Amino acid sequence: YFGSGDTHLYAVDIQTGRERWKFMTGGPALSSPAISEGVVFLSSRDAQLYAVDITTGQERWKFETRRPVDSSPAIAEGVVFFASMDGILYAVDMGTGVERWMFDIGFEILANSPAIARGVLYFASRAPGVLFAVNLDTGEERWRFHTANEVLSSPAVADGVVF
Repeated sequence: YFGSGDTHLYAVDIQTGRERWKFMTGGPALSSPAISEGVVFLSSRDAQLYAVDITTGQERWKFETRRPVDSSPAIAEGVVFFASMDGILYAVDMGTGVERWMFDIGFEILANSPAIARGVLYFASRAPGVLFAVNLDTGEERWRFHTANEVLSSPAVADGVVF
């Protein structure tokens, strides 16, 4: 499963290389999909996060933001987490597509994707270069770390350290 600049999410058989199905979004789908419980989650530059049935390729739901979304989603505890260029980190119920909480950082978030560890979600803003730690259940900020310049990469967490 992968998104494409041609506005589609593709399902391609790994044995034959043949298309099983494709799903059209309203804009380029530049993020990496996340998969859980028979659903493919993919963001798009049309300001949407899509939930697509892994077997049929049919839309289950979509969630609209105010700006394009290049962030790849992360999934934990039945919730899909992703950031939008509108400067908001969203937590959306995986089954219904209903917003659980949002965290408005007030800065642009580009393609940075969240990382999750021990009940905390980590994500970064492009400018002014801030790494955030947010409570996974409530969306409340735990702390923030400022860098000397913009952050374009996604964080990774291991052994009690965010990289």
